Amino acid sequence: MSFDTDVLISGAGAAGLTLAIDLARRGVSFRLIEQNAQPFSGSRGKGIQPRTMEIFEDLGFVDRMAAAGGPYPPLCQYRPDGTHKVSLLTEADVLPTAAEPYAAPLMLPQFATEAVMRERLAELGHHPHFGTRLTGFEQDAHGVTARIEQESGEQVVRARFLVGTDGGRSFVRHALAIDFPGEALGVRAIVADVRLEGLDRSAWHRFQFDSPATQVMICPLAGTDLFQIQAPVALEGEIDLSPAGLTALIGERTGRADIIVRSVSWSSVYAMSARLADRYRIGRVFIAGDAAHVHPPTGGQGLNTSVQDAYNLGWKLASVLAGAPEALLDSYEAERRPIASNMLGLSTRLLGEAKQGTMRRDREARQLDLGYRGSSLNVPGSVGGKVQAGDRAPDAPCRGQAGQRTRLFTVFQGPHWTLLGYQPHDRPSAIAGVRIVTIGNGYELVDEDGHIAETYGIEPGQWILVRPDGYIAGIFPSDGLEAQLSRYLPHVLPSTRTTRPEGHEGGKR
Repeated sequence: MSFDTDVLISGAGAAGLTLAIDLARRGVSFRLIEQNAQPFSGSRGKGIQPRTMEIFEDLGFVDRMAAAGGPYPPLCQYRPDGTHKVSLLTEADVLPTAAEPYAAPLMLPQFATEAVMRERLAELGHHPHFGTRLTGFEQDAHGVTARIEQESGEQVVRARFLVGTDGGRSFVRHALAIDFPGEALGVRAIVADVRLEGLDRSAWHRFQFDSPATQVMICPLAGTDLFQIQAPVALEGEIDLSPAGLTALIGERTGRADIIVRSVSWSSVYAMSARLADRYRIGRVFIAGDAAHVHPPTGGQGLNTSVQDAYNLGWKLASVLAGAPEALLDSYEAERRPIASNMLGLSTRLLGEAKQGTMRRDREARQLDLGYRGSSLNVPGSVGGKVQAGDRAPDAPCRGQAGQRTRLFTVFQGPHWTLLGYQPHDRPSAIAGVRIVTIGNGYELVDEDGHIAETYGIEPGQWILVRPDGYIAGIFPSDGLEAQLSRYLPHVLPSTRTTRPEGHEGGKR
């Protein structure tokens, strides 16, 4: 049976681009289509959380992303009487640590984020097909037959899997008849990217913060000369989003005539809701990102959760396509849907706080503590010190035996699994798809400052198995290590053929 591609991805936003980049670096064939003729041009999402920064490092473009954006400015909140107060959105003492190299969120408007991602995808030899719409599909036991439409006409594409990353109105979700329950939150708002005069770019300006129905927020968008305007509006009626209309709205709500909108590059009026798909998968078809969950923008969670959906799914699809059991794909929904459920609760709660005049971006919003402790992919019987199976694997600076400074994230970077041995008594046989790294004086990595031992709570002779997406699969002793690996890895890897390293006689290497 012939296939045109392994994975058809419908929707070239942040989730679709993340999946495409991950599949591209793994050598998986895919086609990324987008019904819009041009890339998204707005800033609906503008915050990149620290956990997403870690993912972007693994995918090879975090520094490019940081160079394009900048830090969040302080929040300047104006009262109706003209007085104001300035505060930080995140705790003042949030600084990078050995375990968490990215501390605070990065501001970068969505259109710029996706432009960097398309550039990375192009480096890997691929690009989205814009102006290409999915019009229908059927699936069988072996694959998906999809119909796509372009200006030149309709085409039939045969793929092994289909992934809908096609937004809140997802065609894929509707075609699968997946329920999307939730609630309208009784808030309608505008968001617009504009050029204006009358405000400086050193702060995020929030007017009438103690009057939720009539407040307006104007934020300088890092890396651009634009400001983003956000404001609640009436639940019904037309909204004038022209430069004159927005200037009038700002004037009414601020009492100032000196803030003048000169041009509007993108704008939208939307009603806020919180919804979560009942299922993320039916057969060989998946949904991810906004197709699976929508929520208010408070807390900067949406784009980040979407990226992390795709990052979770990418390595699993690649492994199954290479021969791993298809049951591995069941873990996608099982791991990601609870994360989205909690995220909806957080963003809705933060919306309630914003209505009361409070804006905050605390640790929960940074997503570093999210994990999969209850996952079926965790090695049964794993022991744990400061970290457990299912937790995010922390970073740690260390030194290579050859003398260079390095980090655990550098060791993890790439499509492989990683097996870390701390002062092990022996080294297991080589395993296809698993990078085995030993730590300690005289081993490959030297933990000279003790960061690895401190962060992981690991003891001599213990091993830590880290998944391709940077989460811990298992922690176990040297005794019986190879037996445990031989039982576990066939469930997640296409092959576990082992090779004894040439000339290896045990002990340190």
